[in-house]
Amino acid sequence: MGAITFDIEIPSSIPAAKMFKAMVLDADTLIPKIMPQAIKNIQILEGDGGVGTVKVIHFGEGSQYKSVKHRVDAIDKENMTHTYSIVEGDTLSGVIESITYHIKIVPTEDGGSICKNRSIYNTKGDAEISESNIKEGKEKAMAMFKAIEAYLHANPDA
Repeated sequence: MGAITFDIEIPSSIPAAKMFKAMVLDADTLIPKIMPQAIKNIQILEGDGGVGTVKVIHFGEGSQYKSVKHRVDAIDKENMTHTYSIVEGDTLSGVIESITYHIKIVPTEDGGSICKNRSIYNTKGDAEISESNIKEGKEKAMAMFKAIEAYLHANPDA
């Protein structure tokens, strides 16, 4: 099994604690609400939202994929970190064993935050992933982050 890793950092004017709450703690209800074309709904199969929770994410009409199974590997509210893995689903395209995401929201001196996202694609055997697939993953992560940020700007009491 091979592993392909990439990192992105996305700055935001939203305070770190508020961004973590929206992006991680409230994501199951918030993301389908603000991006229904991307994610129709998120269903918990087992667990209470903490470590070990398994969810099925059903993609919206605008997606080429149907669903993925997502497992919460770690969550630390105090340090604003979250690790989860995609372990099943059509986004894995038969060549990827799993995709693990490590997210950390870091406060900035100006009262905003930076979302640090490390994605690790664990391939089956010596399969390779194209640059276009990695670029697509980065663009989707950026779009989701920016949609959450826009929602929080428009709804400051959220």
